Amino acid sequence: MATGFKHKHIPVLLKETIAGLNVKKDGIYIDGTFGRGGHSKAVLEQLGNKGHLLAIDRDEQALSSILPEFNNDLRFELIKEEMSELKNIVGKKSLLGMIDGIMLDLGVSSPQLDQASRGFSFQKDGPLDMRMDSNAGMSAAEWLANVREDELKKVLYEYGEERFAPRITKKIIESRVSSPLKTTSDLAALVTQVLPKTYSKKHPATKTFQAIRIYINDELNQLESALKGSLEILRSGGRLCVISFHSLEDRIVKRFMKNASLESEQFRGMPNVPREFQPKLKIIKKSVKASIEEIDRNIRSRSAVLRVSEKV
Repeated sequence: MATGFKHKHIPVLLKETIAGLNVKKDGIYIDGTFGRGGHSKAVLEQLGNKGHLLAIDRDEQALSSILPEFNNDLRFELIKEEMSELKNIVGKKSLLGMIDGIMLDLGVSSPQLDQASRGFSFQKDGPLDMRMDSNAGMSAAEWLANVREDELKKVLYEYGEERFAPRITKKIIESRVSSPLKTTSDLAALVTQVLPKTYSKKHPATKTFQAIRIYINDELNQLESALKGSLEILRSGGRLCVISFHSLEDRIVKRFMKNASLESEQFRGMPNVPREFQPKLKIIKKSVKASIEEIDRNIRSRSAVLRVSEKV
């Protein structure tokens, strides 16, 4: 394994996340999105000798870039798996209902964006890949070469909230007949060409890249599975901390925590509510955002939102 990180990654909302987890020295914790290990490192610093941290990531490069300090720590375990498999992983270890905290740092990491060969960034020329697990599924280029027009338009609308989805879709379908999109620069140039020059302060391809990346990696379904599983994974008093970076993710997290903190609708306001219909979570922090000082240090934190809840 590599002995260090090739790409600098600054964990977002680090102090706020660790405070939200309320780490117990002998507790068992899960980092469901290990990345480059910034949040995991901070948890390990809080744990005593009997504590344990289970980290999960599906990105082979993240796993192969792990620092020696993690490998040499007997309290730490790293597994290559998807976030949606959290419940199954914990179940196989006979730890359901015994976990003291789960943290999820959603979306794409700085090293993934910075590495042109991963194909995540419209600012760097590289193969149009976008897969978080480079060995699984279709690349973005393969998908764009074969996707139906109606499906592509739907993806851009739903996952990118792109109002010019029909225009972008039409151009992609037309151009791929003679010039299939193979690189990030190809796609970025195509989108820039068809959108109005006054469209946005952001790069014209921002929403298109986001939409395709979310679809290729099934990110929203992954998130919903992980959230649902957390209710069986956490012990009473266990904390769930989730950092999101765009409105689609945050709406899912917000809705999940709100719904889980209420009694089932048919029993709301009634005495003697059966246990299975009682609230399952208590909201601890509705919305925590980065300070001005953190944004100055790390511009990626600008759009981050942390939500924290506790298993009842």
